[in-house]
Amino acid sequence: MPITQPLPLSTPNRNLVRLTIVRGITWTGFLAAIIVGVELLGFQLEVSAVISVVLAMALINLATWWRLGRHWAVTHGEYLAHLLADVAGLTLLFYFTGGSSNPFITYYLVPVTIAAATLPWRFAWIIAVTAMLAYTFLMGFHQPVPQLTHGHRAAQALDLHVLGMWLNFALSAGLVTFFIYKMAHALRSREQALSRTRESALRNEQVLAVATQAAGTAHELGTPLSTMAVLLAEMRDEAGNNPLLQKDLELLRQQVDTCKTRLRQLVESADRRRMAEPESCDAELWLAGVVQRWLVLRPDVSHRMEVAERRGRPWLSVDTTLDQALTNLLNNAADANPDDILISLDWNDDEVVIDIRDHGPGVALAIADQLGETFVSTKSKGMGIGLFLTHATINRFGGGVSLYNHPEGGTLTEVVLPRHHPGS
Repeated sequence: MPITQPLPLSTPNRNLVRLTIVRGITWTGFLAAIIVGVELLGFQLEVSAVISVVLAMALINLATWWRLGRHWAVTHGEYLAHLLADVAGLTLLFYFTGGSSNPFITYYLVPVTIAAATLPWRFAWIIAVTAMLAYTFLMGFHQPVPQLTHGHRAAQALDLHVLGMWLNFALSAGLVTFFIYKMAHALRSREQALSRTRESALRNEQVLAVATQAAGTAHELGTPLSTMAVLLAEMRDEAGNNPLLQKDLELLRQQVDTCKTRLRQLVESADRRRMAEPESCDAELWLAGVVQRWLVLRPDVSHRMEVAERRGRPWLSVDTTLDQALTNLLNNAADANPDDILISLDWNDDEVVIDIRDHGPGVALAIADQLGETFVSTKSKGMGIGLFLTHATINRFGGGVSLYNHPEGGTLTEVVLPRHHPGS
């Protein structure tokens, strides 16, 4: 039988593993302290109740280890529940061992600190407030241990020393939650920024490599295209009165002329395009122009174009690289199935959305998350360069590309671009 590989550990998973280890060490230490207190120091405790609390926490830890072996992602809510269980276990233990006079009462700061470092803001404060309420409860309700009352009678256990400890804990819990959360949040934000920077640098290197190869290829393709144009002109003269052959040759000539035009524009205008500012144009007119130029390259395609009926006009900042990016997506849809491709245009106050729906086989879930990030293709003979460059171009304009499997079959490609407001 094939061996099932475990899911990669996400940050919440790793945090729960660490919490389980800490819980095991902590409650083992508490058990040892209880044994020493009862056997050597003569503490008067309800041993059966205290041992029951320790055993309950041990069962929770065993159940957590079993749960970590399952293929379930750990959520922040589940992690919060584990920390609340720890606070509840500590409260029960301290209730039977002197309450607020127990020297280990400040251990409440451990789950408070863990929550502040690992959980969202709201969850971190839930743990802090819960620990504070538990501490306050233990000041008035607990089973006293004479050896822990600092020489006072049990009824006078709530003295200035205990009150000072409570105030110190309240201040410490608040400061720990605030500052540790802020520091952890800053570190997470920094890591995310560094990760995005590394991904952007890697993407730029890949784009530069592709661009270099494209420039060399453009020069190399000029000669064979010129040769093809000459041969097509001679073949058209030889075709005579054969209308079918003449039609095919005319189509081939148009395709060759289109390739030559694109290559000439690529070679002659590369520097100007790179330095030029994008121009603002009506999104509907721009999309219609891109589709018409695409149909010259793909005469086998049947399509429909739908434009939402909304007030106002959608404007975009575009350049020729964005034209090519959308053409790549249209070509992918046509390669999947050239029949009945639906192109939709919609917009709101901030975004312009272009949907491309095809009726092909859809996108395999195994590669859906990788499309556009690396050279991964949806085609059996594709290299994934087109999708990669398309993602890079649209990201440069502040937009994004998403591919979905349509419920009725085929692929829905969604392009979201920021709406431009002329004059702003």
